[in-house]
Amino acid sequence: MSELAPYAANNDSSLGRRYPEEIPKHRSEFQRDRDRIIHSTAFRRLEYKTQVFVNHEGDLFRTRLTHSIEVAQMSRTIARALHLNEDLSEAIALAHDLGHTPFGHSGQDALNECMKDYGGFEHNLQSLRVVDELEEKYAKFNGLNLTFESREGILKHCSIKNAEQLGDIGLRFINKTQPNIEAQMVNLADAIAYNSHDVDDGLRSGFITIEQLRETRLFKTLYSKVEKDYPKLDNKRTIYEIVRRMIDEQIKDLIAESSKHIFKANPQSIEEIRQYKGSLISFSEDMLDMHLELKKFLRENLYRHYRVHRMSHKAGNVITKLFQSMLNDLRLMPPEYREKALLEEEKTAESGRARIVSDYIAGMTDRYAIKEYKRIFDPTELT
Repeated sequence: MSELAPYAANNDSSLGRRYPEEIPKHRSEFQRDRDRIIHSTAFRRLEYKTQVFVNHEGDLFRTRLTHSIEVAQMSRTIARALHLNEDLSEAIALAHDLGHTPFGHSGQDALNECMKDYGGFEHNLQSLRVVDELEEKYAKFNGLNLTFESREGILKHCSIKNAEQLGDIGLRFINKTQPNIEAQMVNLADAIAYNSHDVDDGLRSGFITIEQLRETRLFKTLYSKVEKDYPKLDNKRTIYEIVRRMIDEQIKDLIAESSKHIFKANPQSIEEIRQYKGSLISFSEDMLDMHLELKKFLRENLYRHYRVHRMSHKAGNVITKLFQSMLNDLRLMPPEYREKALLEEEKTAESGRARIVSDYIAGMTDRYAIKEYKRIFDPTELT
Protein backbone atom coordinates (compact mmCIF):
# COMPACT_ATOMS: atom_id res chain seq x y z
CA MET A 1 0.00 0.00 0.00
CA SER A 2 1.31 3.47 -0.88
CA GLU A 3 1.78 6.12 1.81
CA LEU A 4 -1.63 7.46 2.82
CA ALA A 5 -2.60 11.07 2.16
CA PRO A 6 -3.58 13.05 5.30
CA TYR A 7 -7.22 13.12 4.15
CA ALA A 8 -7.43 9.36 3.51
CA ALA A 9 -9.27 7.11 5.94
CA ASN A 10 -7.12 5.30 8.50
CA ASN A 11 -7.53 3.36 11.72
CA ASP A 12 -6.83 6.37 13.92
CA SER A 13 -9.41 8.62 12.25
CA SER A 14 -12.14 5.97 12.03
CA LEU A 15 -15.43 6.81 13.70
CA GLY A 16 -15.62 3.21 14.83
CA ARG A 17 -18.24 0.48 14.87
CA ARG A 18 -21.78 0.37 16.19
CA TYR A 19 -20.69 -2.28 18.71
CA PRO A 20 -17.17 -1.78 20.13
CA GLU A 21 -14.67 -4.58 19.46
CA GLU A 22 -11.03 -5.23 20.24
CA ILE A 23 -8.61 -3.75 17.72
CA PRO A 24 -7.44 -6.46 15.29
CA LYS A 25 -3.79 -7.47 15.74
CA HIS A 26 -2.72 -8.57 12.28
CA ARG A 27 -4.91 -6.51 9.97
CA SER A 28 -6.41 -3.05 9.75
CA GLU A 29 -9.98 -2.21 10.70
CA PHE A 30 -10.86 -1.93 7.01
CA GLN A 31 -9.23 -5.27 6.19
CA ARG A 32 -11.49 -6.75 8.86
CA ASP A 33 -14.47 -5.13 7.11
CA ARG A 34 -13.40 -6.55 3.75
CA ASP A 35 -12.94 -10.02 5.20
CA ARG A 36 -16.36 -10.00 6.86
CA ILE A 37 -17.97 -8.92 3.60
CA ILE A 38 -16.25 -11.68 1.61
CA HIS A 39 -17.34 -14.32 4.15
CA SER A 40 -20.95 -13.10 4.23
CA THR A 41 -23.86 -15.10 2.84
CA ALA A 42 -25.05 -12.10 0.81
CA PHE A 43 -21.68 -11.85 -0.96
CA ARG A 44 -21.75 -15.51 -2.04
CA ARG A 45 -25.25 -15.09 -3.41
CA LEU A 46 -24.03 -12.39 -5.81
CA GLU A 47 -22.59 -15.18 -7.97
CA TYR A 48 -26.12 -16.01 -9.09
CA LYS A 49 -27.60 -12.52 -9.33
CA THR A 50 -28.12 -10.70 -12.62
CA GLN A 51 -25.91 -7.92 -13.91
CA VAL A 52 -27.64 -7.52 -17.30
CA PHE A 53 -28.25 -11.11 -18.36
CA VAL A 54 -30.14 -13.52 -16.10
CA ASN A 55 -27.85 -16.19 -14.66
CA HIS A 56 -29.08 -19.10 -16.77
CA GLU A 57 -28.65 -17.23 -20.06
CA GLY A 58 -24.93 -17.99 -20.23
CA ASP A 59 -21.94 -18.89 -18.08
CA LEU A 60 -19.67 -16.19 -19.53
CA PHE A 61 -21.82 -13.15 -18.80
CA ARG A 62 -21.03 -11.03 -15.76
CA THR A 63 -22.93 -11.45 -12.53
CA ARG A 64 -23.17 -9.12 -9.53
CA LEU A 65 -20.26 -11.02 -8.00
CA THR A 66 -17.87 -10.63 -10.94
CA HIS A 67 -18.94 -6.99 -11.29
CA SER A 68 -18.19 -6.34 -7.61
CA ILE A 69 -14.75 -7.95 -7.92
CA GLU A 70 -13.98 -5.85 -11.00
CA VAL A 71 -15.03 -2.66 -9.19
CA ALA A 72 -12.80 -3.63 -6.27
CA GLN A 73 -9.80 -4.17 -8.57
CA MET A 74 -10.27 -0.78 -10.25
CA SER A 75 -10.81 0.90 -6.89
CA ARG A 76 -7.54 -0.42 -5.48
CA THR A 77 -5.66 0.83 -8.56
CA ILE A 78 -7.13 4.33 -8.30
CA ALA A 79 -6.72 4.42 -4.51
CA ARG A 80 -3.04 3.58 -4.77
CA ALA A 81 -2.44 6.29 -7.40
CA LEU A 82 -4.20 8.92 -5.25
CA HIS A 83 -2.69 7.70 -1.94
CA LEU A 84 -6.11 6.72 -0.58
CA ASN A 85 -6.92 3.77 1.66
CA GLU A 86 -6.92 0.69 -0.58
CA ASP A 87 -8.47 -1.62 2.02
CA LEU A 88 -11.43 0.66 2.67
CA SER A 89 -11.88 1.20 -1.07
CA GLU A 90 -11.95 -2.55 -1.62
CA ALA A 91 -14.42 -3.13 1.21
CA ILE A 92 -16.86 -0.52 -0.12
CA ALA A 93 -16.59 -1.91 -3.65
CA LEU A 94 -17.22 -5.50 -2.58
CA ALA A 95 -20.23 -4.50 -0.45
CA HIS A 96 -21.96 -1.96 -2.68
CA ASP A 97 -24.34 -4.48 -4.32
CA LEU A 98 -25.02 -6.81 -1.37
CA GLY A 99 -28.64 -5.67 -1.20
CA HIS A 100 -29.43 -6.08 -4.88
CA THR A 101 -32.47 -8.13 -5.80
CA PRO A 102 -32.52 -11.06 -8.19
CA PHE A 103 -32.94 -10.07 -11.86
CA GLY A 104 -31.01 -6.80 -11.62
CA HIS A 105 -32.76 -3.46 -11.95
CA SER A 106 -36.00 -5.00 -13.20
CA GLY A 107 -36.20 -6.95 -9.95
CA GLN A 108 -35.52 -3.83 -7.92
CA ASP A 109 -38.16 -1.85 -9.80
CA ALA A 110 -40.74 -4.58 -9.28
CA LEU A 111 -39.97 -4.92 -5.57
CA ASN A 112 -40.05 -1.16 -5.12
CA GLU A 113 -43.50 -1.06 -6.73
CA CYS A 114 -44.66 -3.85 -4.40
CA MET A 115 -43.32 -1.90 -1.40
CA LYS A 116 -44.64 1.54 -2.43
CA ASP A 117 -47.19 1.57 0.41
CA TYR A 118 -44.69 0.23 2.94
CA GLY A 119 -41.70 2.55 2.63
CA GLY A 120 -40.43 1.46 -0.79
CA PHE A 121 -37.39 -0.59 -1.70
CA GLU A 122 -33.97 0.62 -2.86
CA HIS A 123 -31.01 -1.74 -3.24
CA ASN A 124 -28.57 0.83 -1.88
CA LEU A 125 -30.46 1.06 1.42
CA GLN A 126 -30.88 -2.71 1.38
CA SER A 127 -27.10 -3.18 1.13
CA LEU A 128 -26.76 -1.17 4.34
CA ARG A 129 -29.57 -3.19 5.92
CA VAL A 130 -27.74 -6.40 5.01
CA VAL A 131 -24.50 -5.39 6.74
CA ASP A 132 -26.25 -3.72 9.69
CA GLU A 133 -29.03 -6.20 10.44
CA LEU A 134 -29.66 -9.15 8.13
CA GLU A 135 -26.42 -11.11 8.23
CA GLU A 136 -26.61 -13.50 11.19
CA LYS A 137 -23.16 -14.85 12.01
CA TYR A 138 -21.81 -13.27 15.17
CA ALA A 139 -22.77 -14.04 18.75
CA LYS A 140 -22.65 -10.44 19.99
CA PHE A 141 -24.58 -8.58 17.28
CA ASN A 142 -26.69 -8.78 14.15
CA GLY A 143 -25.09 -7.78 10.87
CA LEU A 144 -21.36 -7.48 10.20
CA ASN A 145 -20.67 -4.53 12.51
CA LEU A 146 -18.63 -2.70 9.88
CA THR A 147 -16.82 0.58 10.47
CA PHE A 148 -18.65 3.85 9.95
CA GLU A 149 -16.43 4.58 6.94
CA SER A 150 -17.42 1.37 5.13
CA ARG A 151 -21.08 1.93 5.93
CA GLU A 152 -21.09 5.53 4.67
CA GLY A 153 -19.46 4.31 1.46
CA ILE A 154 -22.15 1.69 0.91
CA LEU A 155 -24.94 4.28 1.28
CA LYS A 156 -24.38 6.30 -1.90
CA HIS A 157 -27.72 8.14 -1.92
CA CYS A 158 -30.71 8.44 0.37
CA SER A 159 -33.87 10.50 0.72
CA ILE A 160 -34.16 12.88 3.67
CA LYS A 161 -37.10 10.85 4.97
CA ASN A 162 -35.04 7.66 5.05
CA ALA A 163 -31.95 9.48 6.31
CA GLU A 164 -33.84 10.68 9.37
CA GLN A 165 -34.34 7.05 10.39
CA LEU A 166 -30.70 6.01 9.98
CA GLY A 167 -29.05 7.87 12.86
CA ASP A 168 -25.42 8.89 12.38
CA ILE A 169 -25.09 7.29 8.96
CA GLY A 170 -27.92 9.43 7.56
CA LEU A 171 -26.69 12.79 8.87
CA ARG A 172 -24.64 13.70 5.78
CA PHE A 173 -27.77 13.64 3.63
CA ILE A 174 -29.55 15.91 6.09
CA ASN A 175 -26.56 18.23 6.54
CA LYS A 176 -25.53 18.01 2.84
CA THR A 177 -21.95 16.96 3.54
CA GLN A 178 -19.76 14.49 1.65
CA PRO A 179 -18.71 10.89 2.41
CA ASN A 180 -15.06 9.92 2.77
CA ILE A 181 -13.00 10.34 -0.40
CA GLU A 182 -12.66 6.56 -0.87
CA ALA A 183 -16.45 6.33 -1.12
CA GLN A 184 -16.50 9.12 -3.70
CA MET A 185 -13.90 7.28 -5.76
CA VAL A 186 -15.58 3.85 -5.61
CA ASN A 187 -18.79 5.42 -6.88
CA LEU A 188 -17.06 6.38 -10.14
CA ALA A 189 -15.07 3.15 -10.35
CA ASP A 190 -18.45 1.40 -10.26
CA ALA A 191 -19.64 3.54 -13.19
CA ILE A 192 -16.50 2.77 -15.21
CA ALA A 193 -16.87 -0.96 -14.62
CA TYR A 194 -20.60 -0.93 -15.34
CA ASN A 195 -20.32 0.86 -18.70
CA SER A 196 -17.21 -0.88 -19.96
CA HIS A 197 -18.16 -4.42 -19.08
CA ASP A 198 -21.74 -4.06 -20.27
CA VAL A 199 -20.25 -3.12 -23.65
CA ASP A 200 -18.27 -6.37 -23.52
CA ASP A 201 -21.28 -8.51 -22.54
CA GLY A 202 -23.56 -6.70 -24.97
CA LEU A 203 -21.22 -7.40 -27.89
CA ARG A 204 -20.74 -11.02 -26.82
CA SER A 205 -24.51 -11.52 -26.69
CA GLY A 206 -25.01 -10.01 -30.13
CA PHE A 207 -27.61 -7.57 -28.80
CA ILE A 208 -25.43 -4.63 -29.82
CA THR A 209 -22.83 -4.40 -32.58
CA ILE A 210 -19.50 -2.72 -33.16
CA GLU A 211 -21.11 -0.67 -35.92
CA GLN A 212 -23.68 0.70 -33.48
CA LEU A 213 -21.06 1.43 -30.83
CA ARG A 214 -18.95 3.38 -33.29
CA GLU A 215 -21.65 6.04 -33.04
CA THR A 216 -20.26 6.82 -29.57
CA ARG A 217 -17.13 8.95 -29.41
CA LEU A 218 -15.15 6.99 -26.82
CA PHE A 219 -15.63 3.64 -28.53
CA LYS A 220 -15.08 5.10 -32.01
CA THR A 221 -11.80 6.76 -30.99
CA LEU A 222 -10.40 3.60 -29.43
CA TYR A 223 -11.67 1.37 -32.24
CA SER A 224 -9.73 3.49 -34.75
CA LYS A 225 -6.57 3.22 -32.64
CA VAL A 226 -6.87 -0.56 -32.26
CA GLU A 227 -7.59 -0.97 -35.97
CA LYS A 228 -4.47 1.07 -36.77
CA ASP A 229 -2.24 -0.79 -34.30
CA TYR A 230 -3.56 -4.28 -35.13
CA PRO A 231 -5.17 -4.26 -38.61
CA LYS A 232 -5.47 -8.07 -38.80
CA LEU A 233 -6.71 -8.70 -35.26
CA ASP A 234 -9.68 -11.08 -34.98
CA ASN A 235 -13.03 -9.79 -33.74
CA LYS A 236 -12.84 -11.36 -30.26
CA ARG A 237 -9.47 -9.83 -29.46
CA THR A 238 -10.46 -6.52 -31.03
CA ILE A 239 -13.40 -6.24 -28.62
CA TYR A 240 -11.26 -7.11 -25.62
CA GLU A 241 -8.56 -4.65 -26.63
CA ILE A 242 -11.08 -1.83 -27.03
CA VAL A 243 -12.79 -2.56 -23.69
CA ARG A 244 -9.40 -2.78 -21.96
CA ARG A 245 -8.41 0.61 -23.37
CA MET A 246 -11.80 2.10 -22.45
CA ILE A 247 -11.21 1.20 -18.82
CA ASP A 248 -7.62 2.43 -18.93
CA GLU A 249 -8.50 5.79 -20.51
CA GLN A 250 -11.28 6.49 -18.02
CA ILE A 251 -9.15 5.53 -15.01
CA LYS A 252 -6.20 7.66 -16.17
CA ASP A 253 -8.51 10.61 -16.75
CA LEU A 254 -10.16 10.16 -13.35
CA ILE A 255 -6.79 10.05 -11.56
CA ALA A 256 -5.45 13.11 -13.41
CA GLU A 257 -8.58 15.23 -12.95
CA SER A 258 -9.08 14.23 -9.31
CA SER A 259 -5.44 15.02 -8.55
CA LYS A 260 -6.00 18.56 -9.82
CA HIS A 261 -9.06 19.05 -7.62
CA ILE A 262 -7.32 17.62 -4.56
CA PHE A 263 -4.23 19.80 -5.10
CA LYS A 264 -6.38 22.93 -5.41
CA ALA A 265 -8.53 22.15 -2.35
CA ASN A 266 -5.52 20.96 -0.30
CA PRO A 267 -7.54 19.04 2.34
CA GLN A 268 -5.62 18.02 5.45
CA SER A 269 -8.05 15.63 7.09
CA ILE A 270 -10.96 13.32 6.37
CA GLU A 271 -13.27 15.83 8.07
CA GLU A 272 -12.22 18.51 5.57
CA ILE A 273 -13.21 16.07 2.81
CA ARG A 274 -16.61 15.63 4.41
CA GLN A 275 -17.16 19.38 4.74
CA TYR A 276 -15.98 20.23 1.20
CA LYS A 277 -18.74 21.53 -1.08
CA GLY A 278 -18.85 18.86 -3.76
CA SER A 279 -16.92 15.75 -4.71
CA LEU A 280 -13.17 15.95 -5.26
CA ILE A 281 -13.23 12.84 -7.44
CA SER A 282 -14.35 13.42 -11.02
CA PHE A 283 -13.73 12.96 -14.72
CA SER A 284 -12.58 15.79 -16.96
CA GLU A 285 -15.45 17.54 -18.72
CA ASP A 286 -14.59 15.86 -22.03
CA MET A 287 -14.39 12.36 -20.54
CA LEU A 288 -17.61 12.90 -18.60
CA ASP A 289 -19.38 13.77 -21.85
CA MET A 290 -18.08 10.59 -23.50
CA HIS A 291 -18.93 8.49 -20.44
CA LEU A 292 -22.50 9.80 -20.33
CA GLU A 293 -22.90 9.33 -24.09
CA LEU A 294 -21.92 5.67 -23.72
CA LYS A 295 -24.24 5.25 -20.74
CA LYS A 296 -27.13 6.66 -22.78
CA PHE A 297 -26.28 4.36 -25.69
CA LEU A 298 -26.36 1.27 -23.45
CA ARG A 299 -29.66 2.31 -21.91
CA GLU A 300 -31.33 2.73 -25.29
CA ASN A 301 -29.73 -0.14 -27.21
CA LEU A 302 -28.88 -2.85 -24.65
CA TYR A 303 -31.01 -2.45 -21.54
CA ARG A 304 -34.09 -1.72 -23.68
CA HIS A 305 -33.32 -4.39 -26.27
CA TYR A 306 -36.50 -6.38 -26.82
CA ARG A 307 -34.93 -9.65 -25.67
CA VAL A 308 -33.60 -8.06 -22.49
CA HIS A 309 -36.99 -6.41 -22.00
CA ARG A 310 -38.76 -9.75 -22.35
CA MET A 311 -36.66 -11.26 -19.58
CA SER A 312 -37.13 -8.13 -17.47
CA HIS A 313 -40.90 -8.40 -17.95
CA LYS A 314 -40.91 -12.03 -16.84
CA ALA A 315 -38.63 -11.23 -13.91
CA GLY A 316 -40.96 -8.45 -12.76
CA ASN A 317 -43.88 -10.86 -12.81
CA VAL A 318 -41.93 -13.40 -10.73
CA ILE A 319 -41.04 -10.81 -8.08
CA THR A 320 -44.53 -9.30 -7.96
CA LYS A 321 -46.35 -12.61 -7.65
CA LEU A 322 -43.95 -13.92 -5.03
CA PHE A 323 -44.38 -10.76 -2.96
CA GLN A 324 -48.16 -10.65 -3.19
CA SER A 325 -48.63 -14.33 -2.38
CA MET A 326 -46.19 -14.33 0.53
CA LEU A 327 -47.53 -11.11 2.00
CA ASN A 328 -51.02 -12.58 1.96
CA ASP A 329 -49.92 -15.97 3.31
CA LEU A 330 -46.77 -15.97 5.44
CA ARG A 331 -46.86 -19.76 5.57
CA LEU A 332 -45.47 -19.77 2.04
CA MET A 333 -42.14 -18.56 3.46
CA PRO A 334 -39.64 -20.61 5.50
CA PRO A 335 -40.49 -20.69 9.24
CA GLU A 336 -37.68 -18.33 10.30
CA TYR A 337 -38.93 -15.60 7.95
CA ARG A 338 -42.55 -16.20 8.92
CA GLU A 339 -41.64 -15.73 12.59
CA LYS A 340 -39.71 -12.54 11.83
CA ALA A 341 -42.62 -11.18 9.80
CA LEU A 342 -45.06 -11.81 12.64
CA LEU A 343 -42.75 -10.11 15.15
CA GLU A 344 -42.31 -7.06 12.91
CA GLU A 345 -46.04 -6.93 12.27
CA GLU A 346 -46.59 -6.58 16.01
CA LYS A 347 -44.22 -3.58 16.07
CA THR A 348 -45.11 -1.68 12.89
CA ALA A 349 -48.26 -3.33 11.53
CA GLU A 350 -48.37 -4.42 7.88
CA SER A 351 -45.31 -2.37 6.87
CA GLY A 352 -43.15 -4.53 9.15
CA ARG A 353 -44.64 -7.69 7.72
CA ALA A 354 -44.00 -6.42 4.18
CA ARG A 355 -40.40 -5.47 4.97
CA ILE A 356 -39.54 -9.02 6.01
CA VAL A 357 -41.16 -10.40 2.87
CA SER A 358 -39.07 -7.99 0.80
CA ASP A 359 -35.93 -9.02 2.74
CA TYR A 360 -36.61 -12.64 1.85
CA ILE A 361 -37.19 -11.93 -1.84
CA ALA A 362 -34.28 -9.47 -2.16
CA GLY A 363 -31.93 -12.09 -0.76
CA MET A 364 -32.87 -14.65 -3.41
CA THR A 365 -30.63 -15.51 -6.34
CA ASP A 366 -32.12 -15.52 -9.83
CA ARG A 367 -32.46 -19.28 -9.96
CA TYR A 368 -33.82 -19.57 -6.42
CA ALA A 369 -36.52 -16.98 -7.18
CA ILE A 370 -37.51 -18.96 -10.28
CA LYS A 371 -37.63 -22.19 -8.24
CA GLU A 372 -39.76 -20.56 -5.53
CA TYR A 373 -42.11 -19.25 -8.20
CA LYS A 374 -42.50 -22.75 -9.63
CA ARG A 375 -42.96 -24.30 -6.20
CA ILE A 376 -45.82 -21.94 -5.40
CA PHE A 377 -47.57 -21.57 -8.77
CA ASP A 378 -46.73 -24.70 -10.79
CA PRO A 379 -49.00 -27.58 -9.67
CA THR A 380 -46.61 -30.16 -11.19
CA GLU A 381 -43.62 -28.84 -9.20
CA LEU A 382 -42.71 -30.80 -6.07
CA THR A 383 -42.27 -28.66 -2.97
